[in-house]
Amino acid sequence: MALPLTRAGTGRARRAGRGLGLAGILRVAWRAILGNPLRSMLTALGVIIGVAAVIALTALGTGSTQGVTKNLESLGTNLLTVGSQRGRPGGSLVRGGPAPTVTLADANAIAAQFGSRLLGIAPADQRSVQAKVAGTNAQVTVVGTWPAYAVIRNAAPDQGSFFTQDDLDRRRKVAVIGFQVAQDLYGDSAAALGQTIRLDNLVFRVIGVEPDKGATGFQSPNAQVFIPLTVYAQRFSRGTAVRGSPTVSSISLGGADPRDLTALQQDVTDLVAQRHDTPDPGSYDFTIQNQADALSSLQSTTATLTLLVGAIAGISLLVGGIGIMNIMLVSVTERTREIGVRKALGARPGDILTQFLVEASVLSVGGGVIGVLLGIGLAFLGTLAGITPVFTAPPIVAAFVFSALVGVFFGYYPAARAARLDPVESLRYE
Repeated sequence: MALPLTRAGTGRARRAGRGLGLAGILRVAWRAILGNPLRSMLTALGVIIGVAAVIALTALGTGSTQGVTKNLESLGTNLLTVGSQRGRPGGSLVRGGPAPTVTLADANAIAAQFGSRLLGIAPADQRSVQAKVAGTNAQVTVVGTWPAYAVIRNAAPDQGSFFTQDDLDRRRKVAVIGFQVAQDLYGDSAAALGQTIRLDNLVFRVIGVEPDKGATGFQSPNAQVFIPLTVYAQRFSRGTAVRGSPTVSSISLGGADPRDLTALQQDVTDLVAQRHDTPDPGSYDFTIQNQADALSSLQSTTATLTLLVGAIAGISLLVGGIGIMNIMLVSVTERTREIGVRKALGARPGDILTQFLVEASVLSVGGGVIGVLLGIGLAFLGTLAGITPVFTAPPIVAAFVFSALVGVFFGYYPAARAARLDPVESLRYE
């Protein structure tokens, strides 16, 4: 980084001694940086990595949060879900989860008592079966439910229609299939409408196809097949019953008024507790989940984690700042005679301070620019893992500004040390 003390170098120092101005100082700083490009790049590397890490991690964290939020919202808003309590005696946590305790009679009782406060109610049970179309097979999750499921769980098909109450009452063998099921068995969603599908050797007519919900694999929303619960109970139910009523895996309740959801949750809890003869909350054999509470808790947790990860990544910016200070101290030592020449020719301490401070700032700001571009590029690699990055201005601006401040902060001490050098002693330095 040292300016050579040739005749040209001495001339530049003489001009510097008369006062270079900001543009001249920038030129001198830039020449000093280019004088040793490898060391300059290694000096800025800590800042580059720090800025890139902050931007990439916050973008992926925000994208992940929005993706999970979207998936939860796709299950339905203003939603209460009644399910069996995990860990109850008699339930197996290894095979099949808790013993079923929620029944079809519970759903009928809830509908009878709170029907005016509900947008809809849909008990559901499910089972994994083999689906067949001609010579093609696929593993699917058959969900037996009521027609209101389409409304309260955002499961309305984008092609065809969901089954009706008449289909439920008459036990018609009709099915609404997921997007992945249509692609795997028919090759195209439109081609599936009106066709037949064999589920556990029972033939159904496809009347609707769900939209792509962005999930793949076993038990994803795209791999579900919806059929009337009455048909499911005849052929696919495991035949379990509690208190004389068939069990279901869950009961979905859509609240008519979002402001009434918390009160509705408490009222439904009291009713089911009374029906199950479990007045003590500690003995409940059921759970009632509030989708709004789960969504709020998830957003709060993921926001905190994103902030924490961003802060941890920001530590590397401080490490990069320490690297800048270290290299600038080395540079001051190497350029002691140059500093002495400049002071002998009339350069003031403020001129020396400004030059070294500008050099440190150029390194950190340049590293910040490269880091921003690198961070954006790294964030897009998250799409390989199924995470769509979401870029927002505050993290990018904050990371860049912080990188610039790091250069000023950590560059000040070496610059001040250079400004304080005695010109006579500097000229004697070998």
